[in-house]
Amino acid sequence: MLESPAGLPIGTEWRTDLDTAPVVFPYDGSVVAHAPVGTVEHARAALEAGVAAVRPVGKLSSAVRRQILLDVEREIAAHQDELVDLLILETGKTRADCVVEVTRTLFTWAAAAEEVSHLHGETVPLDMQASGTGMVGFWQRRPIGLVIGIAGFNGPFLLASHKIAPSVAAGCPVICKPAPATPLATLWLADVVRRAAVANGAPAEICQVVTGDAEVGRTLVTDPRVGAVSFTGSAAVGHRIARDAAPRKTLLELGSNAALVVDVDADLDAAADAVLRGGFYFNGQACIAVQRILVCEPVVDAFVGKLTARVGELTVGDPRDPATRVAPLINQAATDRVLEWLAEAEQAGAKVLHGGRVVDRTVEPTILLDVPETANAWCEEIFAPVVAIRSVPDLESALEAVNRSRYGLHASVFTRSLATAFAAIEELEVGGVVINEVPGFRSDIMPYGGVKDSGIGREGPRFAIEELTVTRMAIIRPS
Repeated sequence: MLESPAGLPIGTEWRTDLDTAPVVFPYDGSVVAHAPVGTVEHARAALEAGVAAVRPVGKLSSAVRRQILLDVEREIAAHQDELVDLLILETGKTRADCVVEVTRTLFTWAAAAEEVSHLHGETVPLDMQASGTGMVGFWQRRPIGLVIGIAGFNGPFLLASHKIAPSVAAGCPVICKPAPATPLATLWLADVVRRAAVANGAPAEICQVVTGDAEVGRTLVTDPRVGAVSFTGSAAVGHRIARDAAPRKTLLELGSNAALVVDVDADLDAAADAVLRGGFYFNGQACIAVQRILVCEPVVDAFVGKLTARVGELTVGDPRDPATRVAPLINQAATDRVLEWLAEAEQAGAKVLHGGRVVDRTVEPTILLDVPETANAWCEEIFAPVVAIRSVPDLESALEAVNRSRYGLHASVFTRSLATAFAAIEELEVGGVVINEVPGFRSDIMPYGGVKDSGIGREGPRFAIEELTVTRMAIIRPS
């Protein structure tokens, strides 16, 4: 298994004056490794080193920043199979899902390297106003400063890369805090980044990692010397971070209960296939996994029939087996919560068409019908292999129902009508509208993020780099 140096990468060294905690394989509870657990003191040390690195990292040339990113990409490419194995063990996700995560991570580092050359400003015609006659004006993009990147457990390697790669590209040192359950791939990545930085004449402190509890996180995000905080995780935690970090900039990629709409003219086979692909990947632990399915009434019976006929294709079992498509959730507490929400939905009148049980430590792929809008399984983010279906009279009702949510990350609509597609793009209150594909579709170079309680700011290298820079205006009156 891939390993990084012992301890935490803080300052120029790896700190080993700390406790460790087991990282557990969700499938069978076995201990994968013992990972370092940071403290508030470690967070403060990382902050001091990160602040000291702001100026030297900000002065790195575009060529150096690009080369660091390309060197990291090359090192990841050389260890793809080992990274897949590591991610299976620390996340419990299936082999197929972990292959996707590593592939997307590689692309993200390459895309960030490409964006370095696009980081520029432009001139401003100051003489549009009489007071600016004879003056020269231009603006540049400058690094925002020290970045705190906090990643979730569901895609730790990819999410950490979406924090670290844009920071390096923008000329910002970054302190990454991985989820307590999944620190291993992030620690390995930090070692690669630091070695690439030193090899290119940059300080190792360009990338640091601090693990630990919520107080460690609060220490990081509340330091007034921080330039920006980028967080991926739950809405509740994200909102608290935004309050704690103010007035520093926050980029929040939060939760959702992504909707998929099936119009009367939809290709029902394609829509059912999309639910199978988009509702259960990452074991349902994805913020844009299909959760709410709104089907126009004339086709609801046909759609439900097609979906239930195929759900048995989703093999449950050991995530190390290439045939497995759904495996256990990250821990028992998550499983217990999901079972409570399923029982609550049934008591409120929902019908369980498939699943609803735990088999081999895994929540079976579950299909619910007629879930009340007030039930948690509909209105909150279930983060599990569970989808909920409701019939609606027509498309207008479906779009209104999608918008009756405090979340707004992605939604998809299946239709053969171009007019319907553009109506959905116009009306849906979400960060991304997907037509005839899963709401979980994400190209790593597109602007990705939500509205309402799903967050603020956008990821994707180009857009994250813009978020992590500030404009500096130059105003010159030649003598």
